[in-house]
Amino acid sequence: MKKSLLKIYSAYGLLVFGLTFLILLPFFLLAIFVKPLESLAAPLNHIWARIFFFFLFLNRTKVRFEEKLDSKQTYIFCTNHNSYLDIPTVGLIWHNFKFIGKASLRKVPLWGYMYSRLHILVDRKSMRSRHTSWIAVTQAIQEGFSIIFFPEGGIVSKNPPQMASFKEGSFRIAVEEQIPIVPATIHRNHILLPDRMPLTMHPGIVSMKVHKPIWPSGTGDEAIKALKGQVRDTIEKELEQFYSNEG
Repeated sequence: MKKSLLKIYSAYGLLVFGLTFLILLPFFLLAIFVKPLESLAAPLNHIWARIFFFFLFLNRTKVRFEEKLDSKQTYIFCTNHNSYLDIPTVGLIWHNFKFIGKASLRKVPLWGYMYSRLHILVDRKSMRSRHTSWIAVTQAIQEGFSIIFFPEGGIVSKNPPQMASFKEGSFRIAVEEQIPIVPATIHRNHILLPDRMPLTMHPGIVSMKVHKPIWPSGTGDEAIKALKGQVRDTIEKELEQFYSNEG
């Protein structure tokens, strides 16, 4: 697609993002201010993602599950992260979850307020912020929410789809709370919306594979290390297989 058309498509994508958010905003506000309705946030995220991709002509989304997830089970979802498009992509998973996101997202007008009230933000440079977010995560889990982590700690890989090193926080929580981690592999988002300025959208197919849950085996540092290795290996093998088939 020509650069001029990509600029128009990117501007259109930003418009779709804003308009769909504003349409759903009253319902998000209900989830924020009416505590019993807080669980509405996850279905709203799913609806928003579906509408967003539909109007971007990315409605040919391919989300594959290795096995059906238990709607009553609390999980920690861990996925690779190379694009801002990953957030709505993960929203395609129908489950009651909260995101862990960077504190800088709070600066996004209006949307940042909604995100910070319904999800959990962390400033990784601040020990106090990390401690506060840890408490918030454990409380959310006790309330029955699943948690979505990007274990690389943000969009940090210099050579996507290769992944950066994983932080251990999500795996430590899984071990301490003895809940399973669900790895998820996002395939093409670094091509559809590369992390380069100016942000430029490209048409294509959104593709994600949600893997089988992996339960912690034991407790302590060795169990954390083993779980982190299993999750990373699962995502890396899926990426290798996907791109070998694409080639």
